[in-house]
Amino acid sequence: MKILGICYDAGVVKDIPWRPSLDAQTARREMEIIRHDLHCTAVRVVARDVARLEMAAEAALEAGLDVWFSPTVWDRGPDETIADIVRAARAAERLRSAAPRHVTFVVGGELTLFMRGILPGRTLNARLKNMMAGGAIRSGAHNQPLNAVLARLEAAVRPVFGGPLTYASLPWEAVDWSRFDIIGVDHYRAARIKDRYVEMLAPLLATGKPVVDTEFGNPSCVGGDEMSALSIAPNIDPISFILHALPGLGRFVRPRVAKIIARDEALQARELTETLTILDAAGVEGAFVSTFIFAIMPYDPDPRYDLDACSAGLVRPLARGRRGTTYPDMPWEPKEGFGAVAQLYGRAWHTE
Repeated sequence: MKILGICYDAGVVKDIPWRPSLDAQTARREMEIIRHDLHCTAVRVVARDVARLEMAAEAALEAGLDVWFSPTVWDRGPDETIADIVRAARAAERLRSAAPRHVTFVVGGELTLFMRGILPGRTLNARLKNMMAGGAIRSGAHNQPLNAVLARLEAAVRPVFGGPLTYASLPWEAVDWSRFDIIGVDHYRAARIKDRYVEMLAPLLATGKPVVDTEFGNPSCVGGDEMSALSIAPNIDPISFILHALPGLGRFVRPRVAKIIARDEALQARELTETLTILDAAGVEGAFVSTFIFAIMPYDPDPRYDLDACSAGLVRPLARGRRGTTYPDMPWEPKEGFGAVAQLYGRAWHTE
């Protein structure tokens, strides 16, 4: 694979901010680690706020990484979604003009689910429920409105961004790839599709265009190898999380897990290794492991409070201002999956 990637949350917002704070110094240091210790060649920067995207993308370029600039616009209709993505494309073009051939723009991802207007429902949960109950996906009825939105996006973004375009699709979205330079698919190797994981990529590889797995990963807990992208959800008790967020009272309440699930970092490392090896053998152009950090799910040695156990992050966020041992300047510690990915990517560097 040529693209050895990692997804990087610079400010995703879904109901609440997933990374409440991120400063330029932290972004620069993390990008240095991603480049030199994790041995990545590319980072897919995701965020809702364009300023956050720009800041993290600049840090990545300074570290020598290629950037996949990925605005995340969720729960808005087509017109609002397109307007927001075009604003992000203008920011991406400013970076690309200074670093030609190093910036790719992702015009959205999984829009059938994350955008209003294709499946019924004003929220993601409502759309998921309608998807499961209505048989809309099996009928393929979502593909025509999806491609209509993608055509509008491509037409609006091309005039303001001069680099390569892609879209991060779901495996069951039948995208018209003729309008994009790279085929992107968020392809998780869940238990129910492991026997046909590569087979599902065959039609995309047959197009002759470069194919990139734009997102995949596994939680670092028992059963993490059986979870699909849709079943990976924060293992957080909602009452404790809401109380923790309240001013004043919050400092007396610790967020706790909804269910104690044993941590298994070795399983996460093994699954990531197997999936990357399979993707490389299949002939994909690259892959982006999801994700570097899930900041709102900190580690705790007490399993009742260990939100990170079921996180797909490659590093464990440390709570209450603690610093790591491997990187004393960082508020996190690498997991076994970090080492596994670093070993594979480092080996790829030396065989180029």
